[in-house]
Amino acid sequence: MSENKTTTTATAINNTERPSTSITLEVPIVRGATTIEALQLLRPRTADLRGLMLADVLNMKVDAMAALLPRITTPTLAVHEVNAMAPTDLVQCALGVAAFLVPKSAKQEEEQPA
Repeated sequence: MSENKTTTTATAINNTERPSTSITLEVPIVRGATTIEALQLLRPRTADLRGLMLADVLNMKVDAMAALLPRITTPTLAVHEVNAMAPTDLVQCALGVAAFLVPKSAKQEEEQPA
């Protein structure tokens, strides 16, 4: 009988570490006795984007970011913490998310001079 190569590939993909980027907050988030000064944003997986419109995420809509960021931040933020973020920090996070969603080919085209 033949092996299922799709399953093997899916397993290999799931075992790889998710790319991430670090965001230094201009206005730290205070959580009890803890102060959060920086966040790690993990590259969103399809499951992280469930219930969201990709156009809303790419357009940096606040509601989309408030739903997505708790799913992909380390430390994990609560929705109320995202809603209380300084706008400059929310924009930094939204730009980080958008960068993950741009295909490599589009990034390469952008880098090449006209």
